[in-house]
Amino acid sequence: MVSQKQPVYVLGVGMTKFIKPRGKVDYPELGFEAGIKAMLDAHINYDDVDQGVACYCYGDSTCGQRVFYQFGMTGIPIYNVNNNCSTGSTGLYMGRNMIAHGAADCVLVVGFEKMFPGSLQSFFQDRANPTGTAGLMMKETRGVTKAPGAAQMFGNAGREHMEKYGSRHEDFAEIARVNHAHSKNNPYSQFQDEYTLEQIMKAPMIHAPLTKLQCCPTSDGSAAAVLVSQAFLDARPELKSQAILIAGQCLATDKPDLFNRSAIELIGYSMSELAANTALKEANVSPSEVKVCELHDCFSANEMVTIEALGLAPRGKAHELIRKGGITYGGQVVINPSGGLISKGHPLGATGLAQCAELVWHMRGWANNRSVKDTTVALQHNLGLGGAVVVTVYKRADGKAATDVPNSEVGKMNGLGYNPAVEAKGFTKAHVDQVRSKKARSEWAIQDIEQKVEARF
Repeated sequence: MVSQKQPVYVLGVGMTKFIKPRGKVDYPELGFEAGIKAMLDAHINYDDVDQGVACYCYGDSTCGQRVFYQFGMTGIPIYNVNNNCSTGSTGLYMGRNMIAHGAADCVLVVGFEKMFPGSLQSFFQDRANPTGTAGLMMKETRGVTKAPGAAQMFGNAGREHMEKYGSRHEDFAEIARVNHAHSKNNPYSQFQDEYTLEQIMKAPMIHAPLTKLQCCPTSDGSAAAVLVSQAFLDARPELKSQAILIAGQCLATDKPDLFNRSAIELIGYSMSELAANTALKEANVSPSEVKVCELHDCFSANEMVTIEALGLAPRGKAHELIRKGGITYGGQVVINPSGGLISKGHPLGATGLAQCAELVWHMRGWANNRSVKDTTVALQHNLGLGGAVVVTVYKRADGKAATDVPNSEVGKMNGLGYNPAVEAKGFTKAHVDQVRSKKARSEWAIQDIEQKVEARF
């Protein structure tokens, strides 16, 4: 492993509300809103940005430039990243690498997705599907049903967990119940409805043990982060209290275990385990120190096995942690305080950056309506089949535990007049003017997007 050269901080984050994909909002608007919010939060201007990373799965090439040109046309490199459901955090990983190895001092990462309603489809019918080998293994080991492919793959992992370790249908439903309950405190969440365990179990069965309320929805949305170097932060000492250190991080891909005929391995268990071990080791943290975790719960079954892959419970024991209330407030670790993918929504390119925003708000002490006492470490897990997984460990720059900052104080600090962690509001024309490039802006690039976005607030 190449050792990290220098520390990297998340200085600013921003996101849009996640919404049902109804074709009402296009990606230039989504990306614009999240990017402006992240730059406002970081107190920077686009002229400070050395490199840009755009994260999305559905869209033509160079969608990133279309979004970034609205901020300014400064000639900087802009990368377009597509790494399935881990796209957003792959962009985060790239940005961190650039800064850590001296290629940049300030990187803006924006993830966005405009999705189609219904379950995920493959667009190219005339060439090999990248997950075809995994599909073949599923067919050979568990057979194929008419359920959506991803639900079958993750549902089968749930079945294997039940067979091997004795988890039950209720345990998977409880995961969903907790996520839905958490989401009512997240103003950006697509759904904010609470359900009883019975309601979740009685929802339409998609692929046992997964009912509809245990599957994440498709969503439109965007999230962004501003990453900076130690030197960039040192030049702005007044911002140190809001800078959150990326203390450890690993982007991993599958190991040969993927094809060892285990349904749990088929959804990337080994790569999640590898990424977690590597990131935690780099951060010098043990899983028992983690108080808050944003975990890729595209289906409740994935949360079950990932709790174990991340070391938050011993292998085969996640359901025991769940049964004793261990994954919510008052338990061992609060998993998905945002509501997770199950309730918050899952716009593929934005998910990893939305997880980042949530955890940054917690580490700053801004997540007042859902904070977790004495948090010194936050853990993020973002998985894409096919496959890639990114695990990130966050700590405060001062190494201390997060303490709640009153909303009014946050509103003064950020100049917005409100706390974005607890209120999903917008910005004004003056705010936009503050962060758009001073030296290289184009009104032609922005068209009527600014008015469209501001009209929605």
